[in-house]
Amino acid sequence: MSAKLVSVNVSLALTRVHQHVKDDRESEWTSGIFKQPVAGQVHVGRLNLAGDQQADLKNHGGEHQAVMAYSAEHYDLWRAELPDTAWAYGGFGENFTISGQDEHSVCIGDVYTVGDARLEVSAQRLPCWKLARRWDMKDLTARVERNKRSGWYMRVLQEGAVEAGMSVRLVARPYPNLTIHTVHTVIDSMEDHAETAAELAACPAFKPSFAAYVRAKLDALTTP
Repeated sequence: MSAKLVSVNVSLALTRVHQHVKDDRESEWTSGIFKQPVAGQVHVGRLNLAGDQQADLKNHGGEHQAVMAYSAEHYDLWRAELPDTAWAYGGFGENFTISGQDEHSVCIGDVYTVGDARLEVSAQRLPCWKLARRWDMKDLTARVERNKRSGWYMRVLQEGAVEAGMSVRLVARPYPNLTIHTVHTVIDSMEDHAETAAELAACPAFKPSFAAYVRAKLDALTTP
């Protein structure tokens, strides 16, 4: 199945008020997770898409997390599992909603062309509490962690214009053993997958801070 960019989604950082049920308290929170599909061509820059923004630059954004992608097919699964939620593309905070790809078929280090842009897969997506709050669904982040329908991050090797409907073409796959699903599995149970964890830690395409985390965990396993 060929991969296709079915939706391009962006959002500026928006501030919302959250009502805490437990103590009837209100608090403000700010996030760029409220992605909405946009029509026409969108410029993909080194750090993000035109019209897009991250609120928490410590944990989101940067050159290794410039673009987040998510499988379009996952939305059918979410609609079946949680039919009372109005799932729409961009709903998981992704910039690219892509059909024909998922965590089992995308690998760290994959290089793809989309329109004029050239992108490299850099890391698995680790969903944070803001995803659950965006949908007012307390256990959503935990659900994503369990089923590993997380999405993935890409760095931008060549800036360019993209548009919904474009093909997503694989041009290089240097690390075919390191699928996004495998990365999740390794990190969840590193002691059972030490050899693959070592390969992941040494992979030059893997986000450096994540690679350092894996190396530290491996060192802890082997230190008497």
